[in-house]
Amino acid sequence: MTAVVPGGLVERLPLSVEMTATVESPRTYEVRTYGCQMNVHDSERLSGLLEDAGYVPVSEGETADVVVFNTCAVRENADNRLYGNLGHLRPTKVSRPGMQIAVGGCLAQKDQGEIVRRAPWVDVVFGTHNIGSLPVLLERARVQQEAQVEIKESLETFPSTLPTKRESAYAAWVSVSVGCNNTCTFCIVPSLRGKEKDRRPGDVLNEVRTLVGQGVLEITLLGQNVNTYGVEFGDRFAFGKLLRACGDVDGLERVRFTSPHPAAFTDDVIAAMAETPNVMHQLHMPLQSGSDRVLKAMRRSYRAERYLGIIERVRAAMPDAAISTDIIVGFPGETEEDFQATLDVVRASRFANAFTFQYSIRPGTPAATMDGQVPKEVVQERYERLVALQTEISWEENKKQVGRTVEVLVAEGEGRKDEATHRLSGRAPDNRLVHFTPSARDGDAAGTPRPGDMVAVEITYAAPHHLVADGPMLGLRRTRAGDAWEARQTAPAVSGGGVLLGMPAIGRPAPLPQEAPGCSVRS
Repeated sequence: MTAVVPGGLVERLPLSVEMTATVESPRTYEVRTYGCQMNVHDSERLSGLLEDAGYVPVSEGETADVVVFNTCAVRENADNRLYGNLGHLRPTKVSRPGMQIAVGGCLAQKDQGEIVRRAPWVDVVFGTHNIGSLPVLLERARVQQEAQVEIKESLETFPSTLPTKRESAYAAWVSVSVGCNNTCTFCIVPSLRGKEKDRRPGDVLNEVRTLVGQGVLEITLLGQNVNTYGVEFGDRFAFGKLLRACGDVDGLERVRFTSPHPAAFTDDVIAAMAETPNVMHQLHMPLQSGSDRVLKAMRRSYRAERYLGIIERVRAAMPDAAISTDIIVGFPGETEEDFQATLDVVRASRFANAFTFQYSIRPGTPAATMDGQVPKEVVQERYERLVALQTEISWEENKKQVGRTVEVLVAEGEGRKDEATHRLSGRAPDNRLVHFTPSARDGDAAGTPRPGDMVAVEITYAAPHHLVADGPMLGLRRTRAGDAWEARQTAPAVSGGGVLLGMPAIGRPAPLPQEAPGCSVRS
């Protein structure tokens, strides 16, 4: 494979050199993930596929034999970020015979062969519809000594049928659908993920029960527009029914979902949330803009009044509901009056938090060629005003939690400063982040909570984006999820039987040990 380098010279770049991996030296891998929850879940599948084929995770601080980039195409800097990272890996690739680089995800689906033109040291490019092909493509690239670009225009098999290496022992994503039938003018995702494809309810529930049996306590139902679930098999109330069915799964303590579309949000879903004990009173529902004129230009098939009506009905049914959202600032043609309308909806909605984005042009979307592109400095100034308002609201809402007792699902890696502050972290039922002191009350012999265990704590302090509980724990409930997490820590490393000439293995990943008992979503 060749590449043009400065000066017009042509340089030969090794793709991968013939090698034989043995049982004693299995090939290592690393998956780097960018983007939404859907990509995070896809990366769990990519890891499962690679381990099923005999690869093992690379040790921290070492360079993997196979590096997989699972990419996002939503933000403007996605391209620059990918090609910058590929450029950083190039010297390592040249100096390490046998190393392979693969690029998948939405940006790969969009750029296709352009990736190997711009980065000819890449071995494999695969799309969103054929992630199950990765091990075969890696082997083919190694044997044929040339890049393999394979992009499918439609889904080959529903991804949930693929081997999956779950990142968490206590919480899991469960896809109910893939793809999107909407045509939002700012979004490139439908053209990259295709039309909506729904799983049958029985398949979804079987996966949920299997996860519960492995120790999972919390599941997040995942879909590009999760509440349109059922459109493919003609049941517009299927999502509410699915939520209620999850309530009948023994051992499943928390159910979440993301992300619903306001246009398809129906009252039966609100009722299911309110009446199903293990469905959390937490809702992430993208607003995007509070201006009806901008919503129309975005092809968002709802208006501010409908959005606020949904929030009103949710809070009437669940007064303790924590609601979050996504907002885009600076969409083409947005005026100061439009932006003020967004601020008005934010004030009325009292979001617990909001994911705010500055609009960026995505080639291939209708909005990219619209008139009235808003100057960067105007977008920045509006963005800062929005963030300041939402931070103030988030802080006010969090202060209302002080003095309340909440049950926290202890998490791993949620608190970046936990080691320095001698705290642990986790999520309350409404998904607020809680940092707590893992000390027992006098006379209690509770022990140390593990990720997956449940602790009862009293909130003592509120910040805009987290809560603190610095008093003693009021209770510790050791769970099957904590047992499953502990089993992972003590389980011996499994090599997967090695990689014989890199050929994919056949069969499902080994289950968790019998002594490890058991039981979302993208933004």
